[in-house]
Amino acid sequence: MRGVLRALGYGGRVKSPTYTLAESYSLPAFELYHFDLYRMHDPREWLDAGFRDVSDGQAVSLIEWPEKAAGWLPPPDVIIRLTIADDAREIECEATSPRGAHYLETSCTLC
Repeated sequence: MRGVLRALGYGGRVKSPTYTLAESYSLPAFELYHFDLYRMHDPREWLDAGFRDVSDGQAVSLIEWPEKAAGWLPPPDVIIRLTIADDAREIECEATSPRGAHYLETSCTLC
């Protein structure tokens, strides 16, 4: 996540949301939310935590372990897969909407 935020121009402290489930970052163009849902045990916890209010289309949400909130998340515009191959990290980006395709074509510096 730190690399993603640095690529987007964020210079502040980057914290892991492993225990808090969410961290937010104010970027010049938008608000970014980083969710780590690993510790969720039931998809309804997404609603109980009030996270649905953040996924209103006005901010960018990066969600780790999205299957933990299955059925409650809006469809993603872009799916990013990170893998470790030997000693290197690989990134794969897949657009799943016209909005995601536009982003990958015009703005994405990660993929």
